[in-house]
Amino acid sequence: MVVGRRGAVEAHAARRRDAPGLHVEIVEHLDVVADEADRDHHHVARALPRERADVVAHVGRAKTIGRERMTLRTLIFWPHLIAAVVAGSVILLMSVTGVLLTYERQMIAWSDSEFRSLPPADGGTPLSVESLLATLHRERPDLEATALTLASDPEAPVQVTAGRTTVYADAYTGRLIGEASQGMRRFMSGLRAWHRWLAVEGEGRSVARAVTGWSNAIFLFIVASGFYLWFPRKWRWTSVRPVVLFNGKLRGKARDFNWHNVIGLWSAVPLFIVVLTAMPISFPWANALVYRAVGEAPPAQGGRGGREGGPREGDPVRTRPSTAGLDLLWATAERQVPGWRTISVRIPASSRAPLVFAIDAGDGGQPQLRSTLTVDRDTGAVMSYEAFSDQSLGRRLRSISRFAHTGEVLGWPGQTIAGLVTAGSVVLVWTGIALTLRRFRAWLGRRARETESNVRRTTAA
Repeated sequence: MVVGRRGAVEAHAARRRDAPGLHVEIVEHLDVVADEADRDHHHVARALPRERADVVAHVGRAKTIGRERMTLRTLIFWPHLIAAVVAGSVILLMSVTGVLLTYERQMIAWSDSEFRSLPPADGGTPLSVESLLATLHRERPDLEATALTLASDPEAPVQVTAGRTTVYADAYTGRLIGEASQGMRRFMSGLRAWHRWLAVEGEGRSVARAVTGWSNAIFLFIVASGFYLWFPRKWRWTSVRPVVLFNGKLRGKARDFNWHNVIGLWSAVPLFIVVLTAMPISFPWANALVYRAVGEAPPAQGGRGGREGGPREGDPVRTRPSTAGLDLLWATAERQVPGWRTISVRIPASSRAPLVFAIDAGDGGQPQLRSTLTVDRDTGAVMSYEAFSDQSLGRRLRSISRFAHTGEVLGWPGQTIAGLVTAGSVVLVWTGIALTLRRFRAWLGRRARETESNVRRTTAA
């Protein structure tokens, strides 16, 4: 029996020599001496050489103290573990779909990249907006443009929306190039459905939204508590290294522990931002809290869903939108923001309604580079202009938080960071579950040995 325990201690000492940076937390995960020492480490200490007995006694004392005294780390660890067990599967699903949605806008743009305008060899200029729409209408009389988007890129096509249909036209000829591809859009729409409400349709969607919302709230606690748990206890290199650097030599529990801590520590801050900024998306009260935190009244919540299908009975019949005077108004919008990249406008049916131009000087996901221009249709006078800096603090914070969730507020570098930490959360969930299962299995083993030991003592008595 002593020989068996001595062999276990020698194996334990060898592993410590191979990985000197592993401290007691990893030793407890190595399933080497801990369970043996837990039963009678003082007996082993008398039977073995002094240096080996010290190893067994140290681990045994660590386990005994951990059971007798409730520390702050223990108080945080167990809620952290329980929260991960409760919401782990939903968090894993949201993390995987979040990774796939990282470059959603770029993927949709790539799916339509075959549609390009062809600048004339003689350096001709693009058609005016009115001429382009007139040409398109002659080619497709059934299309009634309700919205229009132009880009500053000379090879970019003109995006024309007619109801739920989006088509592309050549900016120089007005010729219809093609209809927006639907495959990628449907794929991304499906991912968003899984990400936000588990793809549940009908009356159960509100329940599914609550499940994902509260799972995200639990994830926020896991990340916040994990930052404390992942933080090194002692600022010695041997203690810091296992939680800041990957060790490719580790296997099993030690590897899972290393990956869990390293990924958790490096991704904690950006992951916390990604998860925190999802709260206003998930809950109306969290959305309102953004405004109330800066002393503003939250905006009224509109109803979900809106109208679907065609006009309802009794609604006025929509006439073909008037494009008269659009060229002059469009020129006004271009002059308003010299560095614009895209300008979009929704064409109202009434020829007297003002036009509202959405001007974007960014890549489409940066609210701080967006502005809105409202122009009188009859006179061409600017009725109002609102840049990002003109908005209230609450509106600015809400816009920033929306696109901080996806990282888009910082452009493609921000998207990349958000995607990487979201991918890291997949590994965190996976390794966390693996460590939990190993811990549970070890606990069952200890219980079985304790029961066996009690039976032996009873029989011997």
